[in-house]
Amino acid sequence: HFGDRLYVELQRHNTPDEVAAEGGLIDLAYELEIPLVASNEPFFAEAGDYAAHDALLCISQGAVVIEEDRRRLTPEHYFKSPREMAALFADIPEAIENTIEIARRCSHRPVRIDPILPKFATQGGQTEADLLREKAEAGLKDRLAKHGVHPGFEEKDYWDRLAYELKILIDMDFPGYFLIVADFIQWSKSQDIPVGPGRGSGAGSVTAWALTITDLDPLRFGLIFERFLNPERIEMPDFDIDFCQDRREEVIRYVQDKYGHDQVAQIITFGKLQARAVVRDVGRVLQMPYGQVDRLSKLIPNNPANPMTLGEAIEAEPRLAEERDREEAVATLLEYGLKLEGLYRHASTHAAGVVIGDRPLDELVPLYRDPRSDMPVTQFNMKWVDKAGLVKFDFLGLKTLTTIQKACLHLKARNIEIDPVAIPLDDGPTFDMLKKRETIGVFQYESSGMQDLMRKAQPENIEDLIAIVALFRPGPMENIPKYVACKHGEEEPEFLHKTITPVLEDTYGVIIYQEQVLKIAQVLAGYSLGEADILRKAMGKKIKEEMDRQRVRFVKGALAGNDDLDEAHANFIFDLVAKFAGYGFNKAHSACYAFVAYQTAYLKANYPVEFLAASMTLDMGNTDKLAVFAAESKRLGIDVLPPDINNTEIEFAVKDGAVVYTLSALKNVGQAAVDHLCKVRGEGGPFKSFGDFANRVDGRTINKRALESMAKAGAFDSLNPNRAQVLAGTGAILGMASRTSADAELGQNDMFGGGDLIEDVVLPVTEPWLPLEKLNAEFEAIGFYLSGHPLDDYLSSFGALNVDTYTGFVEKALKKGARAGKLAGTVVARQERTSKSGNKFAFVSFSDPTGQYETVCFGDLLGNVREMLEPGTGVILRVEADVEDEEVKLRLQGVELLDKAVNNVAQGLTIFVRDETPLDSIAKRLTNGGKSPVKLVVQVENAQEISV
Repeated sequence: HFGDRLYVELQRHNTPDEVAAEGGLIDLAYELEIPLVASNEPFFAEAGDYAAHDALLCISQGAVVIEEDRRRLTPEHYFKSPREMAALFADIPEAIENTIEIARRCSHRPVRIDPILPKFATQGGQTEADLLREKAEAGLKDRLAKHGVHPGFEEKDYWDRLAYELKILIDMDFPGYFLIVADFIQWSKSQDIPVGPGRGSGAGSVTAWALTITDLDPLRFGLIFERFLNPERIEMPDFDIDFCQDRREEVIRYVQDKYGHDQVAQIITFGKLQARAVVRDVGRVLQMPYGQVDRLSKLIPNNPANPMTLGEAIEAEPRLAEERDREEAVATLLEYGLKLEGLYRHASTHAAGVVIGDRPLDELVPLYRDPRSDMPVTQFNMKWVDKAGLVKFDFLGLKTLTTIQKACLHLKARNIEIDPVAIPLDDGPTFDMLKKRETIGVFQYESSGMQDLMRKAQPENIEDLIAIVALFRPGPMENIPKYVACKHGEEEPEFLHKTITPVLEDTYGVIIYQEQVLKIAQVLAGYSLGEADILRKAMGKKIKEEMDRQRVRFVKGALAGNDDLDEAHANFIFDLVAKFAGYGFNKAHSACYAFVAYQTAYLKANYPVEFLAASMTLDMGNTDKLAVFAAESKRLGIDVLPPDINNTEIEFAVKDGAVVYTLSALKNVGQAAVDHLCKVRGEGGPFKSFGDFANRVDGRTINKRALESMAKAGAFDSLNPNRAQVLAGTGAILGMASRTSADAELGQNDMFGGGDLIEDVVLPVTEPWLPLEKLNAEFEAIGFYLSGHPLDDYLSSFGALNVDTYTGFVEKALKKGARAGKLAGTVVARQERTSKSGNKFAFVSFSDPTGQYETVCFGDLLGNVREMLEPGTGVILRVEADVEDEEVKLRLQGVELLDKAVNNVAQGLTIFVRDETPLDSIAKRLTNGGKSPVKLVVQVENAQEISV
């Protein structure tokens, strides 16, 4: 059947299996007259790469190098040259000749394929272009009717821009793409699935705005169509769309149903071994001490925006080279790391990319099944999917959109209707809140670095917020001082030339956006916006030949259009623009995300209870974040009520101006149990007693651990406020619930008509918890202290003790460079470990009224303070701080029992004054005293003492 297409393959990598099988294979070939062919299976480029590749195999298998029972190759699995292959098979030269023959027969010439998209359904012979024009014109008419024309523009400006864009889109044959995107976005909005206002350069299109693909008026914000789609270069448009993260899958399913499940797939992505990761991975498989590997990896600068290679790190950080030269194991690690860096580590599914074909995708690209999904995935990554002609659509999940929707639903329950897209952009309370840096929960502006920028910039309008989003990233950050100084009138803005002034006015003379680069090239040097976008890309890539060509074009255009400009100044402007173009930010993206950030800030400033309840729901599984939101609620004077079986909902709820904690966020309480409880209560009303509770819930759905967590958190307080007694009685409650469920299954309920006589559960007599016991039980169930904190009674002593709160110290560390301080905390947990060198160390978690934090405790100190680091103990800590990438890591330097320290401060200093004591000397010494009380004891007649 195979004719001349069947060969017997021989390989010589010196493996036992190959050696054993070769004789039989040769005999088989001669006996059946099947030609022999020599081949080589290269896994690495050169023989010297064998050891590094062996480490890579261990990384992939989770093994270590010295393991015997694992997959191994040989040093012969390298890419051999023709001469080496000829020498290796010198005894069978025909096998080598056949290798060449097969290579000739398998020749393939790749061709570029035009974009492949399904045809969008039209009616009555209408073309996609006609339908796009019809929908866009109707959409723009509707937009202008609802939103009006922005001051400074005329309605004609919008219609002219739409006509310009439509001509380009139709000429470039992109109407189908816009119709497909508009269709699934409009479907999503019709299903109340939140969709972002835009993302990336697509927000610069009036056509997209008219079709409700985006929600920002491009003219109002000075956004440029050519930054999205350049008529000077044929490239596919690319919309990135944010959806509610909970319902993103629904949109993808809609697309699958509309175009066919075999025509829609997600895209593969490959994780690479980057410098820090490769050091950690190789160190693990070589079984080097964890602490040593961790220290080496941290010597590599961490800059996600511009990652440093391992080779660059070795050159930049002398300690890496010193460690390499001093220790052979480190030299081996770095040698392997340099060879493995940049290789693929694992495959996964791209977080957002989806392709839609006009035929079954297996006819166009290879596919595979991700075991975690029933949706096919392309084996081509994004780059090769594009070369195969498939068009990528990005369906991203953005949690913030869900938060906004849930907050609006809370408001709707109070008969307050909020359209997040239509809120006023000049709300006073919103900007007051932002100026005060009260940005916990506010999208984009929540980090401490952003809070500091808010303090400096004092934003007054939406343009300021857009600029802040663009400035707060590597590169543009260096312009923050100039931007702030010019904004506040401390420096004069430099506009470079009068034609550029309108372009840079909103950003106080600082070039922040890529769109400003385009406009400068247009107004100063006569570029079209399409040509200007090519200039921007050339400046970003810094290709010398192209930059030289663009410089000549720019300077010539600038001189031709401006009599007051000389060649030197034109070159100066070109150099300045080129510098900023390298890291200028896309204003369209910045505007969209600033708008989403403003929506969250508006809701927090005006409806904080609803906003915080929604925010807590979206971080239900993150105890640390819930603790932050609870602390923020307390700061704002908003009560967070404990969960209550007669009051709680499936999510965090709002009641009478307070946030009601949900059972769903408790430890050991599954979602199915909460769903069941809420359903039962909804059908039969509030639970009146434990007997009522046990008779109505399904004992198979709620287990004992769930009941215990609920008791500790206070969920049964409305039935019995003695939480200790309820906890002791959980077995009895569950026992009755299980019996009732079993009887119901057998049909034995209410056999004698006694349905109204519900037997109550008898709880064991138990003493109520002391306040601290109650708080600690609450902590076990919730993950943080909710109704109070063990340190609340000590807060007034913090000043005298010179102790910072955790959040206060973090702010000092980030803003003022503090590297040492004193904190107070209740010990939450201690995890002891042993380093590879045999030394004990521990990660110790603490809590104070502002949050939870972790420290690491090393060496002898751990042995000295271990007894004080038992969970529940109140202590004062001396810490050192390391700051890296806006993260503060703490090392423990000393521990003292809190009660002892407070008592010492309370007792203060007592001075016994004798007759001969020089009082002026005492007064002088007390002039610059601290915060501890000082008591003077003076002896008077009859041996009596007077305290002062």
